[in-house]
Amino acid sequence: MKILISQQLPSNLAPYEILQKQFGAELNFQPFFLIEPLSAKEFRAEHINLPDYTAIVFSSRHAIDAYFKLSEEMRFKVPETMKYFCSTEAVAMYLQKHIVYRKRKIFFGSGSPASIVALITAKHKGERFLIATTEGSDITPITSAFESARLDYTVGALVKPVSQDLHAVDLAGFDIAVLCNPADVASLHENFPEFKQGGLKFISFGKAVVKAMEESGLEIAFKAPTPEATSISKAVELYLQSQK
Repeated sequence: MKILISQQLPSNLAPYEILQKQFGAELNFQPFFLIEPLSAKEFRAEHINLPDYTAIVFSSRHAIDAYFKLSEEMRFKVPETMKYFCSTEAVAMYLQKHIVYRKRKIFFGSGSPASIVALITAKHKGERFLIATTEGSDITPITSAFESARLDYTVGALVKPVSQDLHAVDLAGFDIAVLCNPADVASLHENFPEFKQGGLKFISFGKAVVKAMEESGLEIAFKAPTPEATSISKAVELYLQSQK
């Protein structure tokens, strides 16, 4: 049983050892794409003027790196008064790489757009927000939340997915493939324009990737996350159990 997972090799392999022991699974981790910052030229095409914004919303470390890289390239000195609204504490803590954390106005939610908006009390409603996103990502959840709260915001793509060269990957040699992002689907078809699914079973992890897979004609054998399958390893485990 050979399983391809479109992710970087995780630091904690313990959850996957169950798959190896119980099912004799051979796991292969291969990212289908990488996230890279936009160049200053690419960002300028969005017609966003960084000094116009008094608050910024981050949901990833990649976006934080890209923001400060672009600011430097575009000779914009980020003011100490800038307010940072982050999706999680882990993302917020990453700001320490670029700023003195204790001297800045930093807020973090619990992972959802609603938790970010909940941080924006009356004290912050007058800010002009720049929502940092990934090029091509589904921004509806966060823009809907900001619209409902009647906040002044602009969406700006700071990073982009770049397909990796997968030609050395023998897809026909795998029994199962796990895709987690719409960019995985794009990379799959970019690398293998004549791809035919055949007997390969797909597991989707994440709501956004399901739409991309279905639109490209890929049949999904198991969709996650679910209340029972909250991780990739658990999704694979439950699927394999269902096939016994």
